[in-house]
Amino acid sequence: MSGIKSSVNLLRVAVRSQIVSKAALSHKPAKHHISAGEQAMALTVFFITILGPSGYVLAHLEDYKHHS
Repeated sequence: MSGIKSSVNLLRVAVRSQIVSKAALSHKPAKHHISAGEQAMALTVFFITILGPSGYVLAHLEDYKHHS
């Protein structure tokens, strides 16, 4: 029975140490206003950065298959 109590205590300590405090969220307005043009430019760069290489690989997939 003492083995079960010690294992439960170990689990409690493990769970207690993983509790994370709340993030520092604020309800204030943004410090810097980002215009619609800047948002569009940022989204375009993100999409090109992420989808560009994968699109290139998918477009040349047949070349990769026949190359080996």
